[in-house]
Amino acid sequence: MTEDPFVDHRSLLFTVAYEMLGSAADAEDVVQETWLRWSDVDRDTVADPRAYLVTIVTRQALNRLRSLSRRREDYVGEWLPEPLLTSPDVADDVELAESVSIAMLTVLETLTPTERAVFVLREVFDLSYAEIASALGKSAATVRQIGHRARNHVAARRPRVQVDRAEQQAVTERFLAAVAGGDIDALLAALAPDVVLIADGGGIVTAARKPVTGALAVARLLSGLSRFQPNAVVETGIINGGIGGRVVVDGRLDTAVEVIVENGVITRIYAIRNPEKLERFAHEVRLNR
Repeated sequence: MTEDPFVDHRSLLFTVAYEMLGSAADAEDVVQETWLRWSDVDRDTVADPRAYLVTIVTRQALNRLRSLSRRREDYVGEWLPEPLLTSPDVADDVELAESVSIAMLTVLETLTPTERAVFVLREVFDLSYAEIASALGKSAATVRQIGHRARNHVAARRPRVQVDRAEQQAVTERFLAAVAGGDIDALLAALAPDVVLIADGGGIVTAARKPVTGALAVARLLSGLSRFQPNAVVETGIINGGIGGRVVVDGRLDTAVEVIVENGVITRIYAIRNPEKLERFAHEVRLNR
């Protein structure tokens, strides 16, 4: 521990902000804003620095989230969260790893900003309703109702299948090998009949602007990678606490991929290609709760 609680809790504050925003760049900005406000505080008046800092970062993230919601309405194509290269200990915390997965962050995008804040603080960081109420400036009863509504909303949309890590890696590796080889038959064997692919190019690089549904359509799309990007290297990697894929072209990260596996086949694929969202992927990020 250091003499500065902000330094001790910085990775926690970043994790809160990232889970609320789905963007590492915006989360970093929010953490910096939190530091500026913390630097002006009389520390002797703060009984619980951790709770105080979480309150500041939550309020700043809420302000940022409301402005981002308007900006994302004008986003070109599908919007997906910014992927992170996470440290191995994130994968060991199953609940944290699930909460920061691209799949879960995409579900959280369907909540209102206040619902998202309550869900994240309660379900991920286990804050009491009283603590969340204080952070949001609402009554505990109101926060409890918001939390109940948010949990039901997320439960209806979150991936329900818990897959063994070894199986996740085996299926992912088989899928990526088929992508690298442009093997349609191998792709079809790895994909569920109703698989859905969601890609995010942000209008900057080529990407499907709407979800692609069905094994044959997805296989045909992915099999073209080896033809159009002959120098591409496809490999597995740790993405947002789970086993995912990386497509590297001429030494540069071209695409980060997360897949959902169910009954030995892939049911959903998230492909982040927007280069602005891949800029920080070279540096490992520590998350904790």
